[in-house]
Amino acid sequence: MSTELPLKQGAVTVAVAGQYTLPNWYDSSGKLRTFTCRTSRVSPYQMMVDVPIVGKVGNHLTSYFREFGKLNGHIIDTKARSFLIELDVSDATRERLANKLTWLEEKLKDPAIPELRKEGARVVPENSHSTLTLADGAIHQCLIIDMSVGGAAISAELQPPIGTALAVGACAGRVIRLFDTGFAVKFAEKRRQSDLDRLIIRSMPPHMAAARRLRPDATPPVSSGLAAAAAG
Repeated sequence: MSTELPLKQGAVTVAVAGQYTLPNWYDSSGKLRTFTCRTSRVSPYQMMVDVPIVGKVGNHLTSYFREFGKLNGHIIDTKARSFLIELDVSDATRERLANKLTWLEEKLKDPAIPELRKEGARVVPENSHSTLTLADGAIHQCLIIDMSVGGAAISAELQPPIGTALAVGACAGRVIRLFDTGFAVKFAEKRRQSDLDRLIIRSMPPHMAAARRLRPDATPPVSSGLAAAAAG
């Protein structure tokens, strides 16, 4: 299949936050882990979803979206930090999804709906992928659930304990709260709203993504505030 991951008819480009579970991904208590995800393109038959953990072709999964409800499916193709799901739903659910997509598409075309990016507001970035850098130099991929001038909510493979010093993109901070699908980070210093995308949204270089860890002699390209956050 093409790496462009084409969708079947009726696809709509829409970003909707949700949650999903994959087989064989368990937390420390033996329960299936729940990860946050975000759609990038949806049809009544398939969904293209941005995720922190990709899974494998053939994996069956359960997802839930506030706009769409519970949707079961299986992965039919993957690309970097996203996968294409073939939906395993009833005809009634498919019809309901088609109607919802039509409504969302019309809503997106309405110029009267303002984009709320006021100071202090929590923003859902258009490109939600970034990196986490720990105090020891280890780098992990992550998904930004939302962000503000003071911090960000993150979904990732790792679950760092409260108090862990790390950097989200180039913003140093500490983990201050854990929740079912991820954790919250408070930045060491507030950032300007206009700088959030530039500072937080970062892609991991391919060779680092493969290695998943910096070489001992390498220096991570993040804010020097991380060392201060770790020391404090």
